[in-house]
Formats: sequence, structure tokens, C-alpha cells
Amino acid sequence: MAENDQLTTVPPEVAAIAKAGYAIWASDDIDHALKSKFDADRIKVAGIRHVRVWGIQVDDERELPGLERTQIPDEEIWEVNLVSKSGSRYEVDSRLLKPVGS
Repeated sequence: MAENDQLTTVPPEVAAIAKAGYAIWASDDIDHALKSKFDADRIKVAGIRHVRVWGIQVDDERELPGLERTQIPDEEIWEVNLVSKSGSRYEVDSRLLKPVGS
């Protein structure tokens, strides 16, 4: 079967966030304006979504001179839907989070 027909397995770190039901920021490098929208101790997780960003391949040297075969690979992203203090929901890349208690 083709690669696209295979089911994608949830990475263990994303599964841990889903199981905990709450997340915290994985580092202090998160923008303060974004962090201030959420509880400091734990952030409620409303859901998780798998997103595949399709890459491209260019085979025409006229489009990119000197690079007759340029390829940008597909990217697999796991988005975590977080609930803010106001009740609004925000989709955040799972790599920015870790489960509560870890």
C-alpha cells in the first residue's frame, strides 16, 4: 500500500498531553503576550489535531535558476487546542508544550 494509506501514530509526548488533559509550557521562550492568556499552573487541553503540511517539488530550472530539482519535504505537525482563561481556544504546536506533572 502507499505511504498515504497508513495511519499516523500519535507520538508518545503528544499522547501524554492528551492523557493528562492539561499541559504546561515546555520552555520559558514562549511570547509573554501568549502565555498571559493562560493559567500559569496548568492549561486545559480541549483536543489534539494532526496536520500534514504538504511539501513541494520544483523540476523547472526557469522557476529557480540553478536549482532544477528543488524539494521541500512534507511536515507533520501535532496541534494542541488549548483553553485560555477567557474560554477562547488556541491551537498551539505540541512541541511548545509538555504534560502537567512532567
